Amino acid sequence: MTKKECLSIILAGGQGTRLAALTTQIAKPAIPFGGRYRLIDFTLSNCYNSGIDTVGVLTSSCPFKLDNQISTGRQPELYCTPCTIHTLPPIDGSDLYDGTANAVYKNIDFIERFSPEYVLILSGDHIYRMDYNLLLSYHKSKGAVATIATVKVPWAEVSRFGILGTHSNGAIEDFTEKPTFPRNNTASMGVYIFSWSKLKYYLKMDQENSSSSHDFGKNIIPAMIAHEEAMFAYPFNGYWKDVGTVASLYEAHMDLLSDPPGFDIEDMTWPIYSTLPLITASIDHSKRSLISDGSSILGQIDGSIIFADSYIGKRAKVKNSVIMPGAYIGIDAYIENAIIGPAAIVENGCTVYGDLNQSLPIAIVGEKAVVSVKKDNCIVNQNCR
Repeated sequence: MTKKECLSIILAGGQGTRLAALTTQIAKPAIPFGGRYRLIDFTLSNCYNSGIDTVGVLTSSCPFKLDNQISTGRQPELYCTPCTIHTLPPIDGSDLYDGTANAVYKNIDFIERFSPEYVLILSGDHIYRMDYNLLLSYHKSKGAVATIATVKVPWAEVSRFGILGTHSNGAIEDFTEKPTFPRNNTASMGVYIFSWSKLKYYLKMDQENSSSSHDFGKNIIPAMIAHEEAMFAYPFNGYWKDVGTVASLYEAHMDLLSDPPGFDIEDMTWPIYSTLPLITASIDHSKRSLISDGSSILGQIDGSIIFADSYIGKRAKVKNSVIMPGAYIGIDAYIENAIIGPAAIVENGCTVYGDLNQSLPIAIVGEKAVVSVKKDNCIVNQNCR
């Protein structure tokens, strides 16, 4: 087996409980995004564009389908070497890995096949563009054992993330997972690069600890800090969104439509490649919407993302919403501030409405759910599954 300087491991097996209505039959990284992509496509594209040619994707026991190579379609290749994807579900009969660190621990043999100097640990459900070569160069220049990419997050969201304290030279002083009373808003992006020999040592030590949660944020990183390992924060200044909640998934979609876009999905200087069959999606500025080919629109749309194979009936109105693949919006239906899940049905005359002034502002109709006038006309903040 060819020795690799650096390979990537993508954590893609989370249960996605905060997106449960959309993940009854698919893993969170497989959730549709942006008209023609899945969430994991952004991390995979970053690997490909960075020249990381070996990627292990750690999934649940029922993994979503991934080809073994990233398909670039008709877009120009940035590298001659293909990016080979290895899908790695649990092999011990369990449905899920027992924590993020445990997931990597159970794939030590896979990693050892390539004898890497460095291992890049990534999440499969984040929206961003990053050149991992710059992260690796920073890691080397600091003589680091571990480097964590960081971003400033809004104070209202700090409790969702691991928060770092650093010295003036970037060395990590402390790390608190999802703090109740944070001292700053410098958050881990869930993008780590480790010197493999050190990470392997800590993974094995953690696995022997029966009281451990076997998690990078809760266990591995604090243990390395406690042992005074050389750990550094890598500040990232670009767009980044962890779409682990309904609100953040909705916001990331709306960011595609802002002027200028918060995230330019059409920027071909760093292309995003899709693991779905080739679908064309483009911005319709007159409707302030992103519309995929293969959708059927007979009603009115405004400020919305419309995926392929979706149907919007006559006199239906869709405003500031996300209509996922295969969804059916009936005649005279009204949709606003909502996410309509894959293959969901909103029957004729129904209203699905999220009130952005409420604490739960986004209405959501789950995967294959049916909203019926006879049963439960779905209105303000009611989530239908």
